Amino acid sequence: MSYIGKGIPRVESFEKVTGIAKYVNDLMLPGMLYAKMLLSPHAHAKIKRIDVSRAKELPGVKAVLTGEELNYKQGLYLRDKDILAKGKVRYQGEPVAAVAAVSEEIAEQAISLIEVEYELLPTVFDPVEAIKKDAPLVHEELGSYEFMKGVFHPVPGTNIANHHKLRKGDVEKGFKESYKIIENEFRMPQVAHVPMETHVVIAEWLPNDRIKVYTSAQSPFAVRNLMSVTLGIPHARIEVEVPYLGGGFGGKAGIHLEPLTALLSKKAGGRPVKLVAKREEEFNTLPCRQALVARIKTGVSKEGRILAQEITYYWDAGAYADYGVNIGRAAGYSGAGPYDIENVKLDSYTIYTNHVFGTAYRGFGHVEFMWAIERQMDMVAHEIGMDPYEFRMKNVLKPGSITITGEKIRENTGRVDKCLESVAKEIGWSKRKTDEERKAEIANGKITGKGLAVLHKAPAMPTFTSCSAVAKFNDDGTVSISVSGTDMGQGTYTALAQIAADTLKMPVEKIIMVWDCDTKTDPYDWQTVASRFLFMGGNAVIRACNDMIEQMKEVASAVLRAPKDELEIGDERVYIKHNPDEYVTYKELALGYVYPNGNAIGGPIIGRGKYIAQGLTILDPETGQGLPAIDWTYGAHGVEVEIDIKTGDLRIKKIASTFDVGKVINKLLAEGQVKGGVVQGIGTGLFEGYIYNKEGKLLNNSFTDYKIPTAKDIPDEIVTDFVETPQLDGPYGARGVAEHPMISVNAAIANAIYDAIGVNINDQPLTSERIWKALKEAGLN
Repeated sequence: MSYIGKGIPRVESFEKVTGIAKYVNDLMLPGMLYAKMLLSPHAHAKIKRIDVSRAKELPGVKAVLTGEELNYKQGLYLRDKDILAKGKVRYQGEPVAAVAAVSEEIAEQAISLIEVEYELLPTVFDPVEAIKKDAPLVHEELGSYEFMKGVFHPVPGTNIANHHKLRKGDVEKGFKESYKIIENEFRMPQVAHVPMETHVVIAEWLPNDRIKVYTSAQSPFAVRNLMSVTLGIPHARIEVEVPYLGGGFGGKAGIHLEPLTALLSKKAGGRPVKLVAKREEEFNTLPCRQALVARIKTGVSKEGRILAQEITYYWDAGAYADYGVNIGRAAGYSGAGPYDIENVKLDSYTIYTNHVFGTAYRGFGHVEFMWAIERQMDMVAHEIGMDPYEFRMKNVLKPGSITITGEKIRENTGRVDKCLESVAKEIGWSKRKTDEERKAEIANGKITGKGLAVLHKAPAMPTFTSCSAVAKFNDDGTVSISVSGTDMGQGTYTALAQIAADTLKMPVEKIIMVWDCDTKTDPYDWQTVASRFLFMGGNAVIRACNDMIEQMKEVASAVLRAPKDELEIGDERVYIKHNPDEYVTYKELALGYVYPNGNAIGGPIIGRGKYIAQGLTILDPETGQGLPAIDWTYGAHGVEVEIDIKTGDLRIKKIASTFDVGKVINKLLAEGQVKGGVVQGIGTGLFEGYIYNKEGKLLNNSFTDYKIPTAKDIPDEIVTDFVETPQLDGPYGARGVAEHPMISVNAAIANAIYDAIGVNINDQPLTSERIWKALKEAGLN
C-alpha cells in the first residue's frame, strides 16, 4: 500500500483537540519572573532622558533594562536593530525599556513608573517620499551596519536598506517596438499576521553564560544562530526549544523578543523570565507585512505579446530591515510574474520609514507584487481589446521559456498554463461582459463579475540552505523521526510521516514524529520558511530511511546468507527477492539481531539523512542574472463575485484554485492549505490593512478595529484542483504549496470587480466603500 496522495488526518490532531499539546505559554519554571515592555508613543523622537529609579524601587521588581545598557545589534541580513531603542525611537510602539518582576501585575505597575522625555523628530511614512534626497533619515548610521555582502545592497546616506536590480534584454528597444504602452501605479498597506498564539518567550541565563530559551518561533536553529551573533555567545552555549506552535505565517521567523528576555534573566541573576506579547503588541510592536507601492510600465505588440516591462517596487520596510531586504530581493528575481518577457528592467527598493517594521509574511512579497502584476495584465488586455484569458495564455511561461533571471523552463518545472486553463473552465469563463449585459443586471440591484489571476513563487533562501533528519528504530519496531523544521499547523509532519512510511514500506501508524524541536538534541534545519520544508525535509527523511534500509540489509544479508542486492523490503520485513518466505522482521533487526544461540550482530538502526539546495547562485548585482531558486510552484485563481449596487457589499460566489504541486503527498492537507490560504487572501483583498494617523500612530491595533475573515466571509463555493508535473528532485516528485494559495486572490477579485462594473480599483483593500465609490464613478448607483 502506498501512502503518497492519501488524505490521512494530521498526526497531532488528538493532542491538539484534547488540550494535551503544550505551548510556550503553558510552561512554568521554578522561580519564573514576568516581563513587560514600555513602548514609545512617538514614531520618531530622540530619547533625551529615561528615569527608571521608581520602577527599580518597587517591591517585586527584579530587573530593569534600558537601551543604553545594551551594546548589541540584532538583525537577520542587515544588523540595524537595537534590542531596546537607543538614542532615538524609530516607530510608535518600539520598546524603550523592559522590566521583570515576580508577577505580571507588578511588572505592569513598574512600567507605568518609568519616565521618558522625548524630543520629536521629522517623520517619513511613504516609501516613495522616503527615497527622496531631502527625506528625514531613519538610520543615519546605515553605512556602519554589518550586512550580508554580495547579496544585499544598502545605500548609505539614504533610507534605502536594499536596492535589487534586474536587467534582461533591451527594455528601451522593446518599448520602441511596442504597439501600445500602458502605465499604472498600485498600492497595498501593511497587514498583520494575526497568529492565534502571540509571541511568547521563556529565557534562562544559566551559569557559565549558558542560555536556555523556550520560544514560539518558526526556526529554532535560526534563533540560536542570531542570538549567538547578537549576544556574542558561542552557539554551543545556547539551547533553543520550540514546542507546539500556534501559527506563524512568517511573523515568527528570525528573532524578536528572545534576546531581550534572555538579558532580563541575566540582570535578574539567572532567574527564568517569561515575556508574553499582548495582542496590541502584536500589532504595534512586533513586525507585520510590508506595504508596497508598485509602478509598472508595459509595452505590448498589436498581437498581444508583451515586448517590454519596466517595474519599480517601493517596499515600506518600516523602521528596521529584518526580512524586508530579502523580500525586496525576491521581488527582484520573480517580480515580473510567470510571464515570458524578453525585455525587463526591474528595480526593487526596500525603504526605511517610521512605520512598524515589516518581515516575512505568507507569500514573502508575492501577495503584494502579484496584486500589481495581475491587475496590470488585465488592464493591458482591456487596452488592446484582448480577452484577459487569451492574453495570459499568449504570454505565460511554458517549457522552453527563459525567466527574467536567465533560467530555462523545462518540462518538469511546472505548468502555469494548465492551472489557468483549469480555473477558467471551473468558473465558466467566457468573453468579457458587454455594457448591455451589465445594464440588464443593474435592474435587479445586484451585478456579477468574473476574474482570473495567475501566480508563481519559489523558495527565497540563501544558496547554502540545508536541512537534516534522523530516523531511529524503537524496541517495538516503530520508527521515530526527528527534524527541526517546525509544524505550525501546515501539516508537514503528517506528510513526512507518509513519506517515511512509503519509503520504509511499513504502516504510517508506526511512524512517530518527534514534535518538540530542540537545538541541543535534534538535527539541523535552516528555517521553516519559503515553502521549502516538505521539499527539503522530505528529501532528508527519504535519505534517512534509505540509510536505515541499507543498515537492515547489511545485517539481514548475514542472517539470511544472501547478498544485499538480492534482498528486498516490504511488510516490515527484509526478505530474499526470489524466496519471500525467507525473511527477518524489522523488529528483530531494530536494536540488533540475536541468533537462537544468543550470538548477536548489528545494533540499533539509526538513519541519517541530509539535503542541501542544489545549484543556487548569488545573483549578479547589476543585472540580477543567476539561479535563485530550487523549484517553482505555479497556480491560478478564478473568481465569481456579486456586488450590491446600493451598498458596494461584495459576495464571493465561487473561487476556483489550481496549483501544480508536482505530486500531492496528502490530498486532505493540500486542499486544506489551499482553502485556508484563499480565505487569508480574501482578508488581504477585502478589508485588512494598517491605518495610521498623520503622526504615525497605529489606529487599528485590536480586533475591534482590525478585521480578519470570519465564517461569514468564506465564499459560497471553494473548488481546489491540482496539476501534477513531477519535480524530478522533489520527494516523490512534490514541491511546496504552503504560501501560494494566498497569492493573487486579491487580484482575481479586483479583476472580477472590473468585469462587473467596468471600473479599475488599484489600491487595497477592496472595501465596500471603495467599491461603492467605483459604482458611483461608473454611474451605477
